[in-house]
Amino acid sequence: MTSSSVRRHKATGLAVLLVGLLATGFGYAAVTGTAQASAPTANASQIEAGKKLYLEGCATCHGLAGQGSSDGPSLIGVGAAAVDFQVKTGRMPLAQPTNQAPRKAPVYNDEEIAALAAFVASLGAGPAIPTAEQVDTEDANLAEGGELFRTNCAQCHNFAGKGGALSYGKYAPSLMDATPTEIYEAMLTGPQNMPNFPDASLPEEEKKAIIKYIENLQQGDSPGGLALGSLGPVTEGVFIWTAGLGLLLAAAVWIGAKVR
Repeated sequence: MTSSSVRRHKATGLAVLLVGLLATGFGYAAVTGTAQASAPTANASQIEAGKKLYLEGCATCHGLAGQGSSDGPSLIGVGAAAVDFQVKTGRMPLAQPTNQAPRKAPVYNDEEIAALAAFVASLGAGPAIPTAEQVDTEDANLAEGGELFRTNCAQCHNFAGKGGALSYGKYAPSLMDATPTEIYEAMLTGPQNMPNFPDASLPEEEKKAIIKYIENLQQGDSPGGLALGSLGPVTEGVFIWTAGLGLLLAAAVWIGAKVR
């Protein structure tokens, strides 16, 4: 076999490989392109409605195209879950930038929030709003949820989910009014000072377990008796000192009165 024949065979193999790759690429593009083209069409009206709401109430801080500004972060790639959490809990929109957005009554109704979430999701891929199945805790492990909560959440939100102070005037909010969907979205997106917990670090089953534990905390049962606000050892210590000293003073007064 001559050297030119070897070269021809190598060139032929390369050509076949290129043709195969091109065919695979075109085939994949044809399939996914159809699916991607049909999805925006189905939600086009919702996205357009969300865009109008966004330009009216959000663009001043987050930019006309969601690119962010000095008054607000970029929304490209944050996903629908972040919008649903922030707007449904009333944290957004803000009248002016503050250290931390507090929870309050929402400005928009559910339909408007869904439209805003759809528009922001169209700007870039990000976490989606969890489904009913994802927040169903019926089969979740309560004990495991308690361990995971104490490991990942209690440092900021308090062992009883009552919230706590952070640095620079910020705070971890109470979880007593949080819904399962809000808790799941917060773990996905990491709002404000909170780190995010994607499925790679905290799988869906563990998220469900944490939600179940928080639901148990929300029932308000205190197995230790008087809860004292569930604020921890400082409050308990103050109570003990106050009650103890009060009893000692009362005893001293009683003894003095008896002596007289």
